[in-house]
Amino acid sequence: MELTLATPFDAHVHLRDGVALETVVPHVARDFGRALVMPNLKPPVTTVDEALAYRQRIVEHQLPDQDCQWLMSLYLTDNTSPAEVERAAAEDAVVALKLYPAGATTNSDHGVTDYARIDQTLAAMAENDLLLLVHGESTGPTVDIFDREARFLDDVLAKILIRHPALKVVLEHVTTAEGVNFVEQGGDRVAGTITPQHLLYNRNDLLVGGLHPHLYCLPVLKRERHRQALLAAATGGSPRFFLGTDSAPHPREAKECADGCAGCYSSPLALALYAEAFETAGALDRLEGFASHFGTDFYGLQRTSSTITLKKSSTPVSDSYAFGDDSVVPLRAGGEVGWRVLR
Repeated sequence: MELTLATPFDAHVHLRDGVALETVVPHVARDFGRALVMPNLKPPVTTVDEALAYRQRIVEHQLPDQDCQWLMSLYLTDNTSPAEVERAAAEDAVVALKLYPAGATTNSDHGVTDYARIDQTLAAMAENDLLLLVHGESTGPTVDIFDREARFLDDVLAKILIRHPALKVVLEHVTTAEGVNFVEQGGDRVAGTITPQHLLYNRNDLLVGGLHPHLYCLPVLKRERHRQALLAAATGGSPRFFLGTDSAPHPREAKECADGCAGCYSSPLALALYAEAFETAGALDRLEGFASHFGTDFYGLQRTSSTITLKKSSTPVSDSYAFGDDSVVPLRAGGEVGWRVLR
């Protein structure tokens, strides 16, 4: 069996920087025609000039036969100015700002601590048609880690949407039934991305039989009922749910340790994983919309005329890939996926 799709858009990917780009950029550009790059580097990408310089470093690491369109985001801080938003709006390559609650995930120490301080910036984003991308987790010391998403939606995001009715928002890496409901009830200005790990795995996969560090991500994997809600949302044909891998590489030594980093590296096999998930739901005919069209449309981009073909075939997954002086371990390392992309 073969399945041909318009070349997909990864609306949420982490590439890192420096020598990591040598491995990660070709993996993403191999299967995706567009990719929206996250800004949580060290130091974070907070200005247009920094974003464009980062984009140039990315482009330099594409292979000669690759032609991915790299879209950039800025890291939203308490001090991001409306003037910087206006500068971003003047650059076609910069399409969004990313809200990380301080301390929520990898490299989020510079994230937002006081939502009142970003109110004018959010207003400028709405006026200039720049999207707000949200890592939707509340991080207070009394919030259970499995409740972070639901609490953020009630305590923060709902209020932002009421105050800024013209703002377009993407709830990144939706992980709960509550998140699905929030997007479904949010109207045309709210969308959500869904990762392959949250479609295929639940918290038992992370914890039963020992901690499996390469399935550890934030937001963390949830109960099976939440996975089922995500699968129904992704495969249901709604144009407000679309592909965003949140592929997030870390060196092996930073994952397999006592204080391991959060993030799953899925870029080398992401399309095969999504195909598996849609196949289990009997919805392969809806994969193209989710992977290729819905995110493109929500961002106001032109649909691509290029295509990519997947073949149903058991395909081995590499144990690891070079990652500077270390290695990076992908999801399902050493196992198999049920599909492969034809070259």
